[in-house]
Amino acid sequence: MASDASVISTAPPLSGNLRFRLSLMMFLQFFIWGAWLPVSFGLFPAMGFDETQQSLLHICFPISAILAMFFGNQFVDRNFAAEKFLALSHLLGGGALLAFGALAWQSFQPEAAPANFYVFLTLMAVHCLFYVPTISVTNTLAFANVNDPQRDFGTLRLFGTIGWILASWPFVFILVDWAKVPDMAAAGGVIGWLGKALGTPLEGRALSQGTSWAFMTGGLGALLLGVFSFSLPHTPPKKIHEPGKSLAWVEAFSYLKKPFLLVLFFTTWIDATVHDGFFYYANSYLQHVGVPSNWTQVAMSVGQIAEILTMYSLGYVLSKLGWRYTMIIGILGHTLRFGLWALAPNPYVAVSMNLAHGICYAFYFATLYILVDEYFPKDARTSAQGLFNFLILGMGPLTSRLVWGRLQALFTTGDTIENKVVNWSQLLLVPAGAAFFAAILLLLFFHPPKSSGSIKVSH
Repeated sequence: MASDASVISTAPPLSGNLRFRLSLMMFLQFFIWGAWLPVSFGLFPAMGFDETQQSLLHICFPISAILAMFFGNQFVDRNFAAEKFLALSHLLGGGALLAFGALAWQSFQPEAAPANFYVFLTLMAVHCLFYVPTISVTNTLAFANVNDPQRDFGTLRLFGTIGWILASWPFVFILVDWAKVPDMAAAGGVIGWLGKALGTPLEGRALSQGTSWAFMTGGLGALLLGVFSFSLPHTPPKKIHEPGKSLAWVEAFSYLKKPFLLVLFFTTWIDATVHDGFFYYANSYLQHVGVPSNWTQVAMSVGQIAEILTMYSLGYVLSKLGWRYTMIIGILGHTLRFGLWALAPNPYVAVSMNLAHGICYAFYFATLYILVDEYFPKDARTSAQGLFNFLILGMGPLTSRLVWGRLQALFTTGDTIENKVVNWSQLLLVPAGAAFFAAILLLLFFHPPKSSGSIKVSH
């Protein structure tokens, strides 16, 4: 396991065939999510849904993460093979997402009837209920089939980031109104032409109808992963060796009796809330410091490119620094980014600091998933992964929705949209400070045992 000393892995490398299958699994897993999430914030209001309805659609995901902790993950841990669960979940969830996109596309047809909110809410809820548990299950399946999780997981998970990027970036070009874009010579060369293209999006119903293809793309990706999952390594549920043993999720929570895991639970909650705050504030802040609105999504993706590099180096960093210091660096990435955003409001600084996203994700969240695989028993690992996804995808985003909007209102002056001014220099110091506080908690109180085999919980 990772420690403060350097560790050289002696485990045999993954076979090429297995590495390909697990990498493609990760690629498609995050391709699905990356296809629809970035565009959903613009599509939902265009469909005529009010703010309350939009909020209900958006909280389907975090609520599903909370429900998955108690039902889906337990089912996989003790009752169902992981690859079969993935297949069934993605076929059902993918069908719902595909239907969502198709009906959204139809709603923008001339003379189409207004979108029925409850139909779309049902489809989104079905998709999220089936999709969210698969995030934990793909981690569990990968860990169960690699020889050295610390060495191998990061290089597999980076394909999830590639999937996210490749799902979202093409729509920057697909949604361009090409009829209005001048040819390259008239635009003054490649750079000028690219600027014109990215600054000439479709408008109105044409833009919204084109955006609905993102949901259909995600749905098709899910159906493909559902079929492909049948070719993944057989990963059966773990047998319960102790008669009368508790539910897997109850056992996962019982591990919080261990002080180092309890500290990790609360620091993860803080980190997940701060992490979601980036998505909450980034678009408005980037425009505030002078990044053109048509470039903000690309600017935010800089962090995902950096994530690929940090994922690739994760095994080496863990072997050198160990759990605690690797995760502290991950949390301090938020402090660095928000702190410089607050103190140096400049477009070049703002965009370059998005590189910290890779450090934040890989060195905290991905490291956390590897640690869970080390310390939790085999028949509770999916629920243990779900325990922390309960925070990362559930409670963190929900807390974020409750905190960051109200906090922004406290640092905003002006009565109308036209004259409202946000004091970003003070506002952004709050998430920076919260991340710093979480890093101090880890430094002072997070002391994992040197051997994962020493972890026992009495019942």
